Amino acid sequence: MRQHRFTLEFPHPADRVWALFQRYDLWTEYAPMVIRVDVIHPGDAGGNGLLRRVVYKMPLGRQGSALELVTDVEPGRGYTYTMISRRPGNDQSGRVTLEPVGGDRTLLRFEERYNLTHPLFKPFEAQIYRFINKQNEDSMRRASAWLSAHPEFNG
Repeated sequence: MRQHRFTLEFPHPADRVWALFQRYDLWTEYAPMVIRVDVIHPGDAGGNGLLRRVVYKMPLGRQGSALELVTDVEPGRGYTYTMISRRPGNDQSGRVTLEPVGGDRTLLRFEERYNLTHPLFKPFEAQIYRFINKQNEDSMRRASAWLSAHPEFNG
């Protein structure tokens, strides 16, 4: 199993970052690989149990999708997600955490664990996830830039 972690400081308060991350209709504005996010099940009042389908771009003009179950929600602070695979043992999990660090700044902590089990893709696991990790990091930087460009946004 592989793991990827990174941190990024946002020059924005945690409540604005949280609000943006909860607006699935806006993900396409800062995450260039995302085509759309469909909420399959909203979960409880706090968002625990939310099931979303993330449809994303793949090489050669193809599309992929991931079912993600959101759990351990701490409103305004973070959540865990599990990307549910069709292949047993191939589920991926991650955690997004927002930590206020003073003023109007927030430290984002992002981590993701993954394990490819398909024998045809296993030899390419490092390259595949290097690409995905770069896209995730770029999307988080773009989310911060999006908030800077939209000071009126509060959710």
